Amino acid sequence: MKKRYLFEIAEDIFKNWPNIYFGAVPYLHAMMNLRDINDRYLYDTGRSVVNYFLANAATWRGPIAKEIKTELKELLNEK
Repeated sequence: MKKRYLFEIAEDIFKNWPNIYFGAVPYLHAMMNLRDINDRYLYDTGRSVVNYFLANAATWRGPIAKEIKTELKELLNEK
């Protein structure tokens, strides 16, 4: 699978999560401004933005959610 930019992943999340949990929204907006896990958004790294998103995305379920969360976790595990 081709590695995608964070903003591409965020676009998919917006399309596939109809009632986004309010705690995840600011991190999704931040991801829309990031290409890579090592980029920065204000005072946060892309890595911390993704971690915060995942911490607030527990209510998002289903096959697409599982696939995208796995993709994000794989990005976090990269060196």
